[in-house]
Amino acid sequence: MAKPDEFGAQKSSVPPDPKFAAEMAAADPDSLVAILADSRLDETHLCLLIQRKDLPGTFLQEIAKRRDLLRSYQVKRSLAFHPHVPRLVALRLIRELYLMDLVKLSQSPHAAGDLQRLAEEQLIARLPQVPLGEKIALARQASARVLGALLSDGHPRVTPPALNNPRLTEAQVLKVLTKEKLASGTLLAISKHSRWSVLPNVRLALLRHPHSPLEMAGKLLSQVNPADLQALSKIRVLSAGIRRHIEHEISRRMGVDRGNLTKDSLQK
Repeated sequence: MAKPDEFGAQKSSVPPDPKFAAEMAAADPDSLVAILADSRLDETHLCLLIQRKDLPGTFLQEIAKRRDLLRSYQVKRSLAFHPHVPRLVALRLIRELYLMDLVKLSQSPHAAGDLQRLAEEQLIARLPQVPLGEKIALARQASARVLGALLSDGHPRVTPPALNNPRLTEAQVLKVLTKEKLASGTLLAISKHSRWSVLPNVRLALLRHPHSPLEMAGKLLSQVNPADLQALSKIRVLSAGIRRHIEHEISRRMGVDRGNLTKDSLQK
């Protein structure tokens, strides 16, 4: 009987026939089509055969043409992950992969870039229907683009693991911060995060956001250089509260500068 693996797929518990497995392993790649008609071929043996990295794309395409062979999810998955799978076959199979298999494919070093991107797009498209527990798992394992989509979603239990994921990039964080409909909790979490809050571009993006919480303004503004502070003061879409904080910070620094100038003059 088939048993589910950690990705939700089904793995056969029937062990392969050692003799048939040896025949498949030794067969010339150009003569493998005959094996597809062998009565001994079942899901277990076919998945074992597809593990061969020297299989030509024409043979993999022949497997994909046979509906009886594609009834097995494990066969579909094995084909989708094969480095020589024809692009059109892969495009069709990716749409049928389970969530965590999409995660693995999007990060596979053997997958072509456009297939990795399609796997990411499939993940992002499915996010609205993904249960919270699986979103949290995704936040710990997904690629940068998917993490950006999870952050944009703004669930408070998903945000921390997404921000802690080493695959998350500054570019994706900045892209998230361009979205107007962003939860204030996400903005606050980014502003307090030890990795992201120290990046000048992230600080400025946080302060520019029209819904930035006032509680984060003081700390961030104290770390902004004078030129950027002046540039921020001229942005029209700032919230009124953030604008007041910026004006106060500019006045504070001008007062400090004047005080230092007077002190230096007296010492001279």
